[in-house]
Amino acid sequence: MLAANFANLEADVRKAEAAGVDCLHVDIMDGHFVPNLSFGPEIVATLKRITQLPLDVHLMIQQPDRYARTFIEAGADTLTVHLEAYHDVKRTLGLIRDMGCKCGLAINPLTLFQNATSLLKRVDLLLCMTVNPGFGGQPFIIEVLEKVRLARAYAEQHGLPYDIQVDGGLTSETIGPSVAAGANVIVAGTSVFGQKDVTAAVKLLRNRAAEVSAGG
Repeated sequence: MLAANFANLEADVRKAEAAGVDCLHVDIMDGHFVPNLSFGPEIVATLKRITQLPLDVHLMIQQPDRYARTFIEAGADTLTVHLEAYHDVKRTLGLIRDMGCKCGLAINPLTLFQNATSLLKRVDLLLCMTVNPGFGGQPFIIEVLEKVRLARAYAEQHGLPYDIQVDGGLTSETIGPSVAAGANVIVAGTSVFGQKDVTAAVKLLRNRAAEVSAGG
């Protein structure tokens, strides 16, 4: 939603629904953990009122433990927090799970995958950032795909069912390598809402992903 039209979010929500997207990804930025400000819980609550799509809320904030409950109560269906933020990560993940919300763990491009392995049995989703968090429209960091490959191999080796999400710079050119590396949840902002035809943009991304999944 960071790439949507802030002057008329509902219109872009309707376009996303018509295009058949699986969920809405809502980036929350506090101006401290990342050098930008975006949405608060009120926007999450508003989105919850106007759509039946699941809300995938990504907290790019300094102290996610202080606000996790508020965002879940506002309507988050999945809540993702950063390993690098200032909090007891295990406790925050436990709070999210105890409130009946799916929990995700995000790691930045420079964070080693190994730093997250002890937490992976506690999460439903691992988000590998493919840009440095804070702004939309950044170029894709191809080196992160090695981390995605490690995450997929670890899940298979240990029988863990977590999804692997990639976020940042996802286009029709980068979605294929991402899926091939093991990602199965794709966050696309500018490459969807930045296009005149949102339905066609989503279809293109899905087709590219399907080609790779089918071995094409």
